[in-house]
Amino acid sequence: MNKLLTGENSKLNFQALLWHGIFLSLASYFMDVDTIIPSMVLNAGGNAVTLGIVTTIMIGGSSLMQIVFAGFLSNRTHKKSMLLVGINLRVAALMFLALILFRSSSGNDSVLLLSIILLISVFSFSGSFANISYMDIMGKSILEKSRKRFFSVKQTVSSVGIFISAIAVRQLLRKLSYPENYGTLLFFAGVLLLIASLGFWRLREVSVQVKNKRTFSEFLRLIPRHIAQDHNLKNYLLMINFMGLVVSFIPFMILFARSNFDLSYNFIGNILIFKVVGMLLTSIVLYKRSHKFEYKNLLFFSLICGASLPVLALLFKNNQLAYQMLFLLSGVFVSAFRVAKNGILVEISTNENRATYTGISGAGSILPTVFPLVAGVMISVLDYSSTFIIITLLVITSLIFVTKLNCRKLER
Repeated sequence: MNKLLTGENSKLNFQALLWHGIFLSLASYFMDVDTIIPSMVLNAGGNAVTLGIVTTIMIGGSSLMQIVFAGFLSNRTHKKSMLLVGINLRVAALMFLALILFRSSSGNDSVLLLSIILLISVFSFSGSFANISYMDIMGKSILEKSRKRFFSVKQTVSSVGIFISAIAVRQLLRKLSYPENYGTLLFFAGVLLLIASLGFWRLREVSVQVKNKRTFSEFLRLIPRHIAQDHNLKNYLLMINFMGLVVSFIPFMILFARSNFDLSYNFIGNILIFKVVGMLLTSIVLYKRSHKFEYKNLLFFSLICGASLPVLALLFKNNQLAYQMLFLLSGVFVSAFRVAKNGILVEISTNENRATYTGISGAGSILPTVFPLVAGVMISVLDYSSTFIIITLLVITSLIFVTKLNCRKLER
């Protein structure tokens, strides 16, 4: 372990974290939460409510669990070993789910769906555990002057990897039948995720003393104080709640597509490609302007893209090509929102409280946590139009909180 962050260590850590980012991007579309997992759930016999449960676990529940893990991890001086534990649990969950899918032809849908829910829970919650350690290590392992470049380079390289991944996934979906196709996808995802974790073994983690160790109950009591004292944190939490609804909404575009079009593997493959192209183009632009763009302006741009998606989905429900191209816009949103959100979180936190702030940001994402389940029920009881319009109005609300973010503190 290293007590001080030097230029040499920062460079090595930059490379190690970039290695992880490359292979994670290659794995990402084999286990994509917006397309592959939802389509797998629907093929296994799931409905709107089932999809709502799985989406809640993947997007909302995993974030909520961060508060539990943050209380434990914030007391640890070094988090590299905890990061590796979280990654290995994710690999194991993917491998077990792949095995179950390979053997599921003789089983029934209810057992398969229950297995999917349980293993997706392990996969998502261990991801939360790993993410807190990752954000803490990344924040203190790369010099501040190199962070924005790291985010941009990582996003660009990741988008290229995702593009390659999407092409491979599209071919596998076409050539293999259910359930072998999804079992193969998840198996490759596990292998690539394991290779990605090798980058973490090279990390030279900076030693930062934990001055005030706290119990979990003490940690929970500190959360309202942190939020009350830091207006940027409060506005950040409100922003990720309302704008984060777009992330929860994207899987429901798959469900809506099934009610209007033939949800073929060719269709799934096409929307994968469109989404990746959107992410790649956005990442290239951000990389080229990494020293010029401001996170707040990037959030405004993300807001416009995200609020447009539900409305455009309703407008293009009878045009299959136009509907597929909406996933190009979803890729633009995902890429821009991810860079802005992660960059802001690192900038408003310090080495001492970054794990705490990461946990708070996860636990504070209440709306994205519960809304997928609520949306699944709303679609069943009401209709798609009402649900999608409500989502748009809620997303637009985030404009208030983005405006209030203190850019002078963020864009140093």
